[in-house]
Amino acid sequence: MLERGGIMPYPKKSTVSGSRLADELRVLRETAEMSCRQVGEQLGWNASKVSRMETGIQQIRLADLASLLVVYRVVGKERDRLLKLAERTDDLGFWEATSALSTESKTLIRLERDATAIVTFQPLLVPGLLQTGDYVRALMAAGQVPESDGDARVAARLARQSVLTKGDPPSLTFIVDEGALRRVLGSPRLMVRQLRHVLEAVERPQVTFRVLPLSLHGHPGLDGSFTMLDFERFKSVVYLDHKISGLFLEEPDQVAFYRREADRLLELALSPSESTDLVAAIAQEHDRE
Repeated sequence: MLERGGIMPYPKKSTVSGSRLADELRVLRETAEMSCRQVGEQLGWNASKVSRMETGIQQIRLADLASLLVVYRVVGKERDRLLKLAERTDDLGFWEATSALSTESKTLIRLERDATAIVTFQPLLVPGLLQTGDYVRALMAAGQVPESDGDARVAARLARQSVLTKGDPPSLTFIVDEGALRRVLGSPRLMVRQLRHVLEAVERPQVTFRVLPLSLHGHPGLDGSFTMLDFERFKSVVYLDHKISGLFLEEPDQVAFYRREADRLLELALSPSESTDLVAAIAQEHDRE
């Protein structure tokens, strides 16, 4: 398609998922001890095309990837894995491609499944990976989400939680403001079930739950939530969730900033055992309401 004025648009910039594939291609080329120019000569491409794909400037198309894998002599299961990753770089295949989810939400689902460590900070809500279905529905109702989209969003939110039970799950650290545990969504009875669900989740060895008590009065996280994801073979990513969209940060200085933020919040938070005791106490308070 031509842009206004008849100018051909530049190839679509890689998504976050695509940048992970780009990193893999760079490693494959370096392992093969080939330059971008040498690869381009074998495929009849300019060296700049290879470079653009490796730096995430240009989208990696399935046909181009297949050609590169021939040059790098990648076969079998590894070839299949990389081709499937390429199919996901547009994010259209994430979670049944439902229109009820933003592109960023679909990308987050994939990244959570691939992560080795996830740190989530929430000042206002129980973290998504720990929410019950009733809590999600109450949240959708409070946000006036159309009923036609609500069911899909609830199902997607619960599907994300498979990362807690899959084989070799990531380490999960949740940092939550006490106010999020006290805010009643739906009903006190719903909140009792929600907080008991949190207590069950923290029994898993890979899950850490820390609470920032209201006695702090203020802390560095009051200006917004964030999720930081680490991977075995790829650079870390920070996700900032907004009302109708989201933002992924990948630059090292950006990730380092949020890693420091997480460390500061953990220094201020109650210990895991103190946090668990507080969650149980708040659940009892809701039960008496």
